[in-house]
Amino acid sequence: MSKIFTNKLADYEIKLQAEWIGNDLFLCLFGGDTPHIGTVTTFSRDTEKQVQRFPSHDGRFHKDDVLAELLLKQIVAELPGNCIITAGVHVDHISQEQIQASFSMTAELAEALKRWLSEHPLAKEPFYE
Repeated sequence: MSKIFTNKLADYEIKLQAEWIGNDLFLCLFGGDTPHIGTVTTFSRDTEKQVQRFPSHDGRFHKDDVLAELLLKQIVAELPGNCIITAGVHVDHISQEQIQASFSMTAELAEALKRWLSEHPLAKEPFYE
């Protein structure tokens, strides 16, 4: 089961695609002028959260995990299993207003996701012998 959420503010858009994979949740947070996969954040209740930042340009690395972290903090109580978040938002010549908007857009997307998760619980728990 999957769902795409969209939020637009400060002249750009961020989308959040959610996909149930068994008990696990795959999330893709992307948007702006050049959506991409800048970071991958993994979460499990049994291990520490891990973040992989991919190279950007000029020897720098993407910082999209800041948005993924905000998203994860808001939904962690709703997660029955593992979660992977890919994140990549790029706005050409981004302004301070647009940077700030990314936080509020992500927070609103997280709230929409929480509602969706509560309305679409998993149909079946795994069976182990």
